[in-house]
Amino acid sequence: MLVRREIVENKGGYEKVVSFLREQLLSGDLKTGDCLLPERELATLLGVGRPVLREALRALAMIGAVEIRHGVGTIVKKPDVSTLGEFFTFALAQQADVIDDIMEARVAIEHHAIRLACRRAGQGDFDRLAERLHVIIETINDPEQGGLADFQFHEAIVKAAGSPTLMSLYGSISALMMRSHLDRRERIIQVEGIESFLIDHHRKIYDAVVARDAPKADDLLARHFEIGADFRRRAAFG
Repeated sequence: MLVRREIVENKGGYEKVVSFLREQLLSGDLKTGDCLLPERELATLLGVGRPVLREALRALAMIGAVEIRHGVGTIVKKPDVSTLGEFFTFALAQQADVIDDIMEARVAIEHHAIRLACRRAGQGDFDRLAERLHVIIETINDPEQGGLADFQFHEAIVKAAGSPTLMSLYGSISALMMRSHLDRRERIIQVEGIESFLIDHHRKIYDAVVARDAPKADDLLARHFEIGADFRRRAAFG
């Protein structure tokens, strides 16, 4: 294993270990499945004590970045991105107006995703969107199942973008998005015209993606969010 000692000397022990692993991964010198240097050598390389090194490695193991195998060593792992969702849920849930902030992030991700989806989506993505659209229609009068189907349709758009990074970001805030999605669905389901909007507008978005018409799909998505916000205002004022 090629080792680069690009460590900031004034960092603490934990930060040195984390920086080392991050730089090795970014440079390609370490890959998933590689084994780190033995503890004694790594501690000497980084200029940290072995107790500090072990504590840092245990912390990295807890987030899934490495796996400590007794008798083998410390193995680089590909973290499960689902742990990001748990982190974001705890980190953001205590912030004021978090749902509005999450909604802004969702809109930004979906706008970029739908443009990419128009270029990259394959037949499997089209089939998945069609299936989600069918479920939206079938569950239109069920706030919980209908809200879930609606969310999964939008999730399928992000998946169709073919960007692991976008999908990871979207997945990391999905728990908070789902909660707000269901809450909104329960409030607006009684507003006149909501059923036709939910069915017709999702169908138009689906058709635009299948036609690979990125400008139209992007415009429809923007209008989708605007109209949805209008329905929520109408529901709030009875």
